[in-house]
Amino acid sequence: METARRENYDSGEDFVLEYGELRFTFNENDFSERCEQAALKLGFVGGRLGEEELEDLVNLAVNGEIIDPASGLGEHVNDCWPELIGPAERSLVHWLRRLVFRGAWLDQRVKEGELSVTFDERTGSFAYIQPAHSGASGQGEPIELAPEPSWNRVAYRR
Repeated sequence: METARRENYDSGEDFVLEYGELRFTFNENDFSERCEQAALKLGFVGGRLGEEELEDLVNLAVNGEIIDPASGLGEHVNDCWPELIGPAERSLVHWLRRLVFRGAWLDQRVKEGELSVTFDERTGSFAYIQPAHSGASGQGEPIELAPEPSWNRVAYRR
């Protein structure tokens, strides 16, 4: 049985994330929005960020640190650094990158028809659905995403 080679996510050439054989490239706006959404999902920020705050967040995700903060968010990261780094798989940087990558991976699976998206009115959130195989009844099975940790205890607040 032949399997199709998965395509890589591509919205531009400004930022690159690689994992195994996957290489995802992002334009600046796409990457910045994904970083902001990841920080929101992790509870590290409570709302939309200003331009300088977003610059610091992107620098954190890309470089793993903020050397010269441009905003209060950058200063907060540096002030809370010991609480944010932890073991590699538990650091804020790891989770920002992981959620950016996971979102692009899911979007690429939707684009290729391997997943579809549905809105759950009960929870007010979107869910990814694995389409039912031909001959099966129903719309398919929702996929469960691994839970992410909460960073509320060290969240950035203006």
